[in-house]
Amino acid sequence: MVKVAVVGATGAVGEEMIEVLHARKFPLSELVLLASERSAGKSMNTAFGEKQVEAFSVERAQSCDFVLMAVSGGFSTEFSPQITANGKTVVIDNSSAFRYHEDVPLVVPEINRSAMEGKLLIANPNCTTAIAAMALWPLHKSFKLKKIIVSTYQAASGAGAQGMTELEEGTRLALDGKEHPNEVFAHPLPFNVIPHIDSFQSNGYTKEEMKVVWETQKIFDDKTLACSCTAVRIPTKRAHSEAITIETEEDVTPEAAIEVLKSAPGVEVVDSPSEKVYPMPLTSTKKYDVEVGRIRRSLIFAPKGLDLFVSGDQLLRGAALNAVLIAEEAKLTSADKQKTRHALHVQKAAVQVHSRAFGVLQQEQSETRVIAAP
Repeated sequence: MVKVAVVGATGAVGEEMIEVLHARKFPLSELVLLASERSAGKSMNTAFGEKQVEAFSVERAQSCDFVLMAVSGGFSTEFSPQITANGKTVVIDNSSAFRYHEDVPLVVPEINRSAMEGKLLIANPNCTTAIAAMALWPLHKSFKLKKIIVSTYQAASGAGAQGMTELEEGTRLALDGKEHPNEVFAHPLPFNVIPHIDSFQSNGYTKEEMKVVWETQKIFDDKTLACSCTAVRIPTKRAHSEAITIETEEDVTPEAAIEVLKSAPGVEVVDSPSEKVYPMPLTSTKKYDVEVGRIRRSLIFAPKGLDLFVSGDQLLRGAALNAVLIAEEAKLTSADKQKTRHALHVQKAAVQVHSRAFGVLQQEQSETRVIAAP
């Protein structure tokens, strides 16, 4: 049993982390909810019952075995290293603060769990990257990806609870023929799509788009993998979707890809267009697995390429679920190490007992020879 803290517990991702811990029956001895001074003292109705929110402090976080960070990059930059300085508390950070640090693993457990071994600070990938990676990794292993072209359709909740509120309230105002101002998004989102998520970079891409490039290469451990992304915010509440085109080193057919994806963990093949069955936000919301469908030969890259469509709940697969899966893997690794240490201790004790017994036997044999001597 372990002690877990959720920092940013009152936010959209923090609330999902609590739900996932409960749903997956994570072996908790205590759940600690930490947030800002403003939220301290509030009561939260959670799957674990009513819990009181505490004000964040490094000391309180360090009293836990695992700390799930659902906070801003600036907050994590300041406090995550302080928490792990005790040499034992594992911090799983959902922000972008440490994703591109060479000494900090960026982990999707189904892909690169070994990267986190022995690490106290572990980064959670961007939600868009995580959703795409679940479908792309099995194809990369089987057919070796050369190029990835992604266009995203990202829900309002990617901007947190404030984004969802702005979409809901703005939609009501728009339907009433009233002005619907925007504060969270670059433009009003109701009945609109916005090809602008995060800040624009010097190369003309947004930071959100470059996150997909940088993080896919790091998670796959392949800097030669060519990747391009256009990220678009759409007026849906939850779950991101992505249209993906891939070029492969090996020949690939839709049938072969489907067989590979059917056996991949964390992936659900939803691909029967004739029956109007394909990935959608409506069906992927609140689902752990990423839906993959519309799998077809690329008209540009065939026979070494495919087009496909994915949809996944970014609050789960792209954030809370991935963080809890990392904690589960870290706990297993720690348990395995404890078992190994115990086994070595038992083995060492057995050797010592055997050595003592062998020494006594030798002494008895020597005394017997002395007595028997003429």
